[in-house]
Amino acid sequence: MTFIQAFSKTTQYAGLVLAIGVFGFAGCRQPESGKKTEPAPEVLVQGTALTIEPILWPKLVKSQGTLIADEVTTVGAKVAGRIVDVPVDLGDIACQDDVLVQLDPKEFQLLAEQADAQLLQARSAVGLKPGDPTEGLNPDNAPPVRETRAVWDEAKKAVDRIRQLSNRDAISMADLDLAESAERVASARFSSAQNGVREKIALIAVQSALRDLAHQHLSETTVRAPFQGAIESRLVARGTYVQAGQPLMSIAKTTVLRFRGSVPERFAQQLKIGQQIELTFDLSDQVRTVSISRISPSLDQVNRSLVFEASVDNQDGTLRSGLFAEGVIRIDSEAKAIVIPTSALIRFAGVDKVWMIVDGKLKEQVVGLGRQKADMIEIRSGLSSGDQLLLEGNVGTIGRFEPKI
Repeated sequence: MTFIQAFSKTTQYAGLVLAIGVFGFAGCRQPESGKKTEPAPEVLVQGTALTIEPILWPKLVKSQGTLIADEVTTVGAKVAGRIVDVPVDLGDIACQDDVLVQLDPKEFQLLAEQADAQLLQARSAVGLKPGDPTEGLNPDNAPPVRETRAVWDEAKKAVDRIRQLSNRDAISMADLDLAESAERVASARFSSAQNGVREKIALIAVQSALRDLAHQHLSETTVRAPFQGAIESRLVARGTYVQAGQPLMSIAKTTVLRFRGSVPERFAQQLKIGQQIELTFDLSDQVRTVSISRISPSLDQVNRSLVFEASVDNQDGTLRSGLFAEGVIRIDSEAKAIVIPTSALIRFAGVDKVWMIVDGKLKEQVVGLGRQKADMIEIRSGLSSGDQLLLEGNVGTIGRFEPKI
């Protein structure tokens, strides 16, 4: 191929490229300036508008705790002896003064009879008959005292007579000295008789106390329930020999239970006796509304909480000691809050929001939630009194709001 032919082909190829470029440029031209793209039509949302106002919404605090028996005691033996009967067992309900344990009373019966006889002996020593009161007993009226007093009186009269004779020198001084000595002896015997009678009266009091003690020990061979309750544990059986003070069984008063819970330190000053608390139980479908009856005077230094108790009536026996319960306390019954129906709330990807109506248009608003009750939920942040919301949150979208007719 000659140089002229090669140049000619090159020129033709360049012309073709130039033509394609010009055509492509012409195909990319902008539309004429007089023609504009129309905007998308605005979305119209029909629904119900809700104006927010604070309503009565009691301030509540949750507390977890346990039911405990109102009273629990371990019954022990007051006297030593061998057990002859145990009429109750684990889980039995014992009324107050019911027999729990019976010890052998024979030995104590004999001791009581001996004390009765000794008291009767002491009373007879001063002339008291069975049934005569010891109050106002005068030692001077006792026979031994009256006898020695009569001897003393006679000795004093004898001294007076001998002294008169001695003044007239009708009797020797030795006879007077002898009479005076006899009078002093009679006086001492009278005092001794009085002391003896007082000692016997005191002995009556001693024997009376010993008798009462013997009969008390006899009665203590029967161990009775201190209150109505359920037997939690039985520690002895028939034939066991027990010592004084030895535990026999444990009994718990379950007709009234105590819910023992706690609240965080920040609510300590708001907790008051008489505040209502609603209890729910894991193992029971019961719901009980009770009142706080006791509050600890000090905070727990470990977890910084305040312990309280509420009495729970259990006359029907449907609740048991040890049940776990959750309580809701009415801290402030007059508190108000912003509350909306749950139908206005939209939850997506962990975000809670509502559709607010502002100047006739809808826009999203993120909110912070509080406590929910039935189909109402508390709004803690994001909304204010007077704001308007779309009641049907599931139909909300960005657009113009129009009330339903």
